[in-house]
Amino acid sequence: MRVAFVGKGGSGKTTLSALFTRHLARSGAPVVAIDGDINQHLAHALGLDEDELFAAPPLSARTGEIKDYLRGTNPRIASREAMVKTTPPGHGSRLLRLLGDDEVHSRHVQEVGGVPLMVTGAFAGSDLGVACYHSKLGAVELYLNHLVDGPGEYVVVDMTAGADAFASGLFTRFDMTFLVVEPTRKSLSVYRQYRDHAAEFGIPVAVVGNKVTGADDLAFLRERVGEDLLAHCELSPYVRAQEQGRGGGALERHNSRTLDRLRAAVDARGKDWEAFQRHAVEFHLRNAAAWADAATGQDLAAQVDPDFRHGPAALAAFA
Repeated sequence: MRVAFVGKGGSGKTTLSALFTRHLARSGAPVVAIDGDINQHLAHALGLDEDELFAAPPLSARTGEIKDYLRGTNPRIASREAMVKTTPPGHGSRLLRLLGDDEVHSRHVQEVGGVPLMVTGAFAGSDLGVACYHSKLGAVELYLNHLVDGPGEYVVVDMTAGADAFASGLFTRFDMTFLVVEPTRKSLSVYRQYRDHAAEFGIPVAVVGNKVTGADDLAFLRERVGEDLLAHCELSPYVRAQEQGRGGGALERHNSRTLDRLRAAVDARGKDWEAFQRHAVEFHLRNAAAWADAATGQDLAAQVDPDFRHGPAALAAFA
């Protein structure tokens, strides 16, 4: 199952992404975390020392090679230059299993704090004025488009802050999106945007309150988001100690139970491969018409394989 953590900057979505992925990993569940935020702090939230570098190459540094690998022998994709971030798989494409023996996982995954992690890469000075951060997220979208994940397997993505998460079709690649909010009007300002955009495509969004200090904070959240409030985390001395480098201790019981509730909500979602493929094709055709045909000089609608059906059966046929 694919999970996205979104929210305004400072809401605590990176911290919750780290807590949730560690929670899953410690249970023995197969999990991959992906840092898809422009600030690239997830590795440190998972326990990487501040003066230690993440050694595995970022996904965005090898997007061309990833395209070459994923397109395989698909006759509808002539070259890496013709493959854009929304290009859906078809017959001949290489499909991925979570943490499988493939070029993507073997080159880009590094374990941090017991969690296998991939990163998109930071927004560098050379990108200023010539690219947006969404271009770096293209490799994440390609990865998710070609992944066949099974029950009890998890991909957790710490997404960009604010409503930018809806700037491409990437938000339709998730089975569950957790919107992290603090009990403030500012933090809740994007709630309706997330809810309305996601509802249009049947993507569930659940609100997770964070840094809640008491009954007044909880009442504030319930008044404004109603039944969309799935769970909440209380202000955490454990998290503060971790952020200060003091380590030790254990996550508070209430907050640990909240992580259990998040996992239960994800597990309750059925995997709808038909809808997944339908959204992939729809956003690919949108992108082709809006910019990709002109950028590549090709009719990218021809990349859609009408006979391809995503999911475990396609993976078995590929194998």
